[in-house]
Amino acid sequence: MDIAPRITAEAGKLGGKPCIRGLRFPVSDLLGLLAAGVSTQEVLADYPYLEAEDIPAALAYAASQVGHPVVLAAE
Repeated sequence: MDIAPRITAEAGKLGGKPCIRGLRFPVSDLLGLLAAGVSTQEVLADYPYLEAEDIPAALAYAASQVGHPVVLAAE
C-alpha cells in the first residue's frame, strides 16, 4: 500500500512498517540517520539504492504523522 509519495507499507515486509519505495529500508532508519547528523550525501553514498527524492519524502511522511491535534487539560 502506498501511504505517501515514495513511502510504502506491506504486511509481509518488516511487519508492515513504513518503508522507502517498497525496499526493506524503514523510514524510521532513514530518519534516525538524519537525526544523528548524517548528511544527505553520506546517506546516499552509504545506501546506493536510495534516491535523493526519498529523503524529503521520508521527512514529509514523518511531519504528517506528528501533525495531529494536541489536547491540553485545563488548569
